[in-house]
Amino acid sequence: MAGSPELREAIYSKEQAAKIIELQTVRESRAYEFLKRSTDVVVASTLILFSLPIIPVVATLIKLDSPGPIFFKQRRVGKKGKYFNFYKFRSMVSGAENVIGALRPLSGVDGPVFKIKDDPRITHVGRFLRRSSLDELPQLINVLRGEMSIVGPRPNLPSEVSQYLAWQKRRLDVTPGITCFWQIAGRSHIGFQEWMRLDLEYVRKRSYITDLKIMFKTVPAVIARKGAY
Repeated sequence: MAGSPELREAIYSKEQAAKIIELQTVRESRAYEFLKRSTDVVVASTLILFSLPIIPVVATLIKLDSPGPIFFKQRRVGKKGKYFNFYKFRSMVSGAENVIGALRPLSGVDGPVFKIKDDPRITHVGRFLRRSSLDELPQLINVLRGEMSIVGPRPNLPSEVSQYLAWQKRRLDVTPGITCFWQIAGRSHIGFQEWMRLDLEYVRKRSYITDLKIMFKTVPAVIARKGAY
């Protein structure tokens, strides 16, 4: 190697320091992923156990309110663009997806997503389920299967993801979740661009402490029905 011994020593020291930092980053990432996954399994399992008395009641109300299945299944985009089946309690009339085209001009959210306040497709029971977030309970199965996490950006439809700008696709670098900054900040009251910005903020700042803070802040947000419709 050309150069003085001092220069070679400086280069070697920098290379070693870079390797140490890289190794520490990998270890921290592995520790975080282990803690995150462990927490997901414990929290999801606990919530399912506590929900067991509620699930038959919700299922019965859905069947009595309108014809159709109890559960709603939809293909969503997960980590690294991988598709998975996303589950919810059905909160809309059967075949609601077939009339999106006619209702799209009424969307109250900018960007490729579709959301409207007082959606005529939502059933009476479905409106209660959405405002109480009980319709999200089946997603705990997605969490146990590793397709989702308790905390992470909400998974979108393939048709929506296909319209993402390059910077928005970075939200696909992490596992999608049930709650994130968007949920605790106001959900449907927030525009699409701000929603994406909040998700990327989570991607940059995510840590076990951040996840815990989001989980705890989600409880009062759900009770207050903040931005739910």
